Amino acid sequence: MTTVTVQEIALFRSQLADDPRAMEALDMIEDCEGDLEDAAMTLAIRVGQEPERANSEWLDALARKWRAVICEQGFREDLLNGSVKGIIERLNTMPTFPKILATPVLMYILKQGINNFCEPLDALLE
Repeated sequence: MTTVTVQEIALFRSQLADDPRAMEALDMIEDCEGDLEDAAMTLAIRVGQEPERANSEWLDALARKWRAVICEQGFREDLLNGSVKGIIERLNTMPTFPKILATPVLMYILKQGINNFCEPLDALLE
């Protein structure tokens, strides 16, 4: 189980205050007491997705599916500096990305550590 704190949720709220989808996702994360996997699963079901794995495996698989986009150099630097607005906006332009899940996916990646998350991709690029 990956959990975020009230302070981490507040930080996302401050950066994404003008994004209604992000606010809805953050409300759900709060309702799930910071449990990202539970919140992401509930949000996914709400938008018609049918996750067929355990919560923790499903969120990890979704994040890995989008690793190439999330680990692009400009976005990675933003994430390392704690800024999520740019990558949220980028993910929201991608028709196949479930937009309501952008916030929990990014929170999950930040909890893993952006460099740790991107390391397998870095190894392929060397």
